[in-house]
Amino acid sequence: MIMMKAAEVLEIDVTHVMDKIVKRLREYADKHGLKRGVIGISGGIDSAVTLFISSHALEPENIIALIMPSRFTRKEDIDDAMDICRKVGVRFKIADISLIEEAFQRTIPVRGKISVGNRQARIRMVLLYSVANDMDGFVIGTGNKSELLTGYFTKYGDGGVDILPIGGLYKTQVRMLARDLSIPARIIRKKPSAGLWPGQTDEGELGLPYETLDLILYYLYDMGRSPEDVKNILGLNREVDRVVSLLHRSRHKRNPPPIIDPF
Repeated sequence: MIMMKAAEVLEIDVTHVMDKIVKRLREYADKHGLKRGVIGISGGIDSAVTLFISSHALEPENIIALIMPSRFTRKEDIDDAMDICRKVGVRFKIADISLIEEAFQRTIPVRGKISVGNRQARIRMVLLYSVANDMDGFVIGTGNKSELLTGYFTKYGDGGVDILPIGGLYKTQVRMLARDLSIPARIIRKKPSAGLWPGQTDEGELGLPYETLDLILYYLYDMGRSPEDVKNILGLNREVDRVVSLLHRSRHKRNPPPIIDPF
């Protein structure tokens, strides 16, 4: 049984963190001569926090939010996505991807739910870049550190972005920031889900709660402790083995494609 709480171990100075991320995002845009950004908004906590941060780094009128529901998306998620956009004061467009999915399925049928889910993520990436290219802007990603380290993202899908403002924050820390930014409580409390199929949840796919995952990742990755040390520190065995497996299996997602030099 874990004797420590993730929120205590991973506590952050939310004002300092917010200021630093806003500064870095603004520097990135200035360096590349970019004034406009596009963000995919799902109605979940990660995209909500990213949108709030982005609206401080860029002018809200220079941000376009895309809400891209599929046939599996819940109405409450669409409503929450629209509410967040209105609260921040950015333009948004709803682009239902169902017809695109159907066209893909007619062209190249797939059966596995993972294949279907990954294809949805890649369709959304194409739409985000279509808008970004057209407005001479860039795609702002919404992935967090917990997802990036474990490979819980689709390669060339939600992993296909230009910059990741909350990519240095564990999910536990994103929740801390969300409370400080006055993100609606219903979004903070909502079970994280990519909505890729009915009943799908992030924690169900990862195989453990984010609080447990974040503690294990912190000791393995940030503190550089061995898996055996982490097992002793946290009193967890199967969970640590699960996270170590996720880290190893997803390394290819965090690295650029290898180039084979025949010379």
